[in-house]
Amino acid sequence: MNKENRDFFWPSYVDLMTVLFLIMLVLFVLSFKMFTDKDSENRRNIARLQVEVQEKRKLDEIKAALSRLDGRYFQYNEKYKRHELLVDVLFPQSSAVIPQRSLAPLRRAGEELSQVISSIKGADIKYLIVIDGRAASFPKGDPRNISQREFALELSYKRALALLRFWRDAGIKFPENQIELIASGSGFEGAGRSGDVRDRRFVIQILPKVGALQAK
Repeated sequence: MNKENRDFFWPSYVDLMTVLFLIMLVLFVLSFKMFTDKDSENRRNIARLQVEVQEKRKLDEIKAALSRLDGRYFQYNEKYKRHELLVDVLFPQSSAVIPQRSLAPLRRAGEELSQVISSIKGADIKYLIVIDGRAASFPKGDPRNISQREFALELSYKRALALLRFWRDAGIKFPENQIELIASGSGFEGAGRSGDVRDRRFVIQILPKVGALQAK
């Protein structure tokens, strides 16, 4: 190798090594960033899974507690995933006045529900309890026009409201910072209706939430 070639080779070699070094440095920085980002993502996923596992365990505890509701007053409908109040409340036709004979068992049912709900400890546990009133189905073949449907919805809502007010006036209390109690009415429609004229029972929807509802 003559002197001229040597003078050309070494600067070129140094430049090449410098470029390779810079490429390796960039690749290292990118790899390190990708690793740290992936590590952060994995940590977030692990933390989220831990929270979900804790919530699942708590929800299982809640489900187990609700399963202790007295079978004389409540029945869990596995098909429709809801609690049904077994007290036979046969309202007079087109009336939202609770029959006198149903008041005592309804009161005991309310006390039972309040006691079970209050027994579940945990400040982060909130409940949405929906009292769903019902109205008897119209006879088979009835056209069910809009006015009939609206009347049934209004009537069933008034019946649910009557139960909610009865429990309140009877002194039945639920933890205020954990419970949101709502009255609703589904009229003569809705899942699981038998079509029987006596199908006027209340449905109690108990929706537990862990750390999801803010206390008032």
